[in-house]
Amino acid sequence: MKRYCFALDLINDSKLIRDYIEYHKIVWPEIIESLQEAGIVNAEIYQVHDRLFLIMDTNATFSLEKKAKMDAKNPIVQQWETIMWKYQKALPSAKPGEKWVLMNKIFEL
Repeated sequence: MKRYCFALDLINDSKLIRDYIEYHKIVWPEIIESLQEAGIVNAEIYQVHDRLFLIMDTNATFSLEKKAKMDAKNPIVQQWETIMWKYQKALPSAKPGEKWVLMNKIFEL
């Protein structure tokens, strides 16, 4: 099992943040299915103010490249991502077109 951690910002607007959280209370079943099909065993999103942290535990079949290809071919995932982008904003250090930025682990107990 491998763990990936990502960061992303939300647009700093309390109503938009509330709406984003509401979407994640009932994530579309097709999105859950796409995550599982990609090899994601567990995924959690944490929020503080306008910053998000995504933690994913994956199985041996998972790769970031495979997930990106699967997402690009899935119209439901593309629809979800279009909606989510209304609430999200890239980190200042993100590359052009990059949403979730992979974090580096610097400590483990």
